[in-house]
Amino acid sequence: MRKKLFIDGKWIETKENYKLYSPYSRKEIAEIPLADEKLVDEAISAAQKHADVMRSLPAHERSAILTRVANCLELHSDEAAKIMALENAKPMKAARAEIARTIQTYRFAAEEAKRLYGETIPMDAAKGAEQKLGFTFREPLGVIAAITPFNFPFNLVAHKLGPAFAAGNTVVLKPASQTPLSALYIAEVFEKAGLPPGALNVVTGRGGVIGDVLVQDPRVKMVTFTGSLEVGQRIRQLAGLKRVTLELGSNSPVIIDNIRNLDIAVEKCVTGAFAFAGQVCISVQRIYVHEAVYDAFLQKFADRAKKLKIGDPLDEDTDISALISSGEVERIEAWIQEATGQNARIVAGGERIGEGILAPTILTDVPSHVSLCTLEAFAPIVMVNKVNSVDEAIRAANDSQYGLQAGIFTDSIHTAIHAAKELESGGVIVNDVPTFRVDHMPYGGVKNSGTGKEGVKYSVEEMTELKFVSFAALE
Repeated sequence: MRKKLFIDGKWIETKENYKLYSPYSRKEIAEIPLADEKLVDEAISAAQKHADVMRSLPAHERSAILTRVANCLELHSDEAAKIMALENAKPMKAARAEIARTIQTYRFAAEEAKRLYGETIPMDAAKGAEQKLGFTFREPLGVIAAITPFNFPFNLVAHKLGPAFAAGNTVVLKPASQTPLSALYIAEVFEKAGLPPGALNVVTGRGGVIGDVLVQDPRVKMVTFTGSLEVGQRIRQLAGLKRVTLELGSNSPVIIDNIRNLDIAVEKCVTGAFAFAGQVCISVQRIYVHEAVYDAFLQKFADRAKKLKIGDPLDEDTDISALISSGEVERIEAWIQEATGQNARIVAGGERIGEGILAPTILTDVPSHVSLCTLEAFAPIVMVNKVNSVDEAIRAANDSQYGLQAGIFTDSIHTAIHAAKELESGGVIVNDVPTFRVDHMPYGGVKNSGTGKEGVKYSVEEMTELKFVSFAALE
């Protein structure tokens, strides 16, 4: 199955293509077009040419288009979920959950299209401005470059496209090389939903070719990127004065206080650590457990993790399948060796299953300087360390270059408020894991976890310019 690029409302063949393989079966699933610099330029030109069309499209029409996209996905949710299971090995039940969230994200965006409010400014609060009227409104930026990762190929694309179109922008979308099918599928959906030609352009291929052109082109007014810290830093360096939103890495911590109900915390931590084999930006990676409940928590956590079903992502019962590439398994195996060489102890897992699957892995007594504590794993591996107090746990949680989201389980409202104030992260999730996210909440990190906020309303604000107008009567 040979796919085409989507540029200026047309499906374009390319001279070069690359073969896309399933991470699980290793079988070829499609031939994907390789865009060169000329085709990327054409995509940007198309987006710029139609920017005025989108800018002048009434809010109710933009809202209606986004609603039709959501409705179409709802009708074809199984088809969309299967695309994910094939191209990134997301188990079907997780893939269906992502499609449900994607539908909700587009519906949130449809609502926000009709909420681009400004405000009146009381000009007479300043001396000399008593006879003036002031107000603000929001304008679209124009062409937005959206660069998305492999792990949530429908919903993270929706977090770029939905707000961009709600605000009246045009987009050039560059999806991850491993997950182009979902991006091309959503382009078909937008085409059927009546999005003006040229408002969405999808270019697939090598990030080093496409990404650099998009980031540096002066016609692109904003870059919104989700991915690694290293690529995010390069984008920041190349973007100049462009507006940039970066959602980067994390090694999310969870604190388990001396709580009565460990079972709830265990269940949520298993899901938070091992959903989609840990390939989640806010996957639970570091767990700090109060010494009073440490032994009980660790035993329950390990027992529950060992019950997860490993296998084919198309199997309805599968919990964990292949990592995005076999090289990722090798990287984590090296991390395990590093940690155990520093006296960390494997409590569960640690072994490879087949070529590309790592069993759910739990380590304890992990030193704070090893890779598992300092870098982003993006794999089904988590450390569980004992602490004497919540304050010790907070210090350990904050000892990181990242700060996307953090979680704490506690029976004390005072402890919860204290942790919310002291934890260095963009979000603090009380009595749940940091992996918790709903699509209208503000979402973004501090430190090396990025800049700017997502969450549909907040993305719309990032993707618009606030304009001020002052009126004075002519005497």
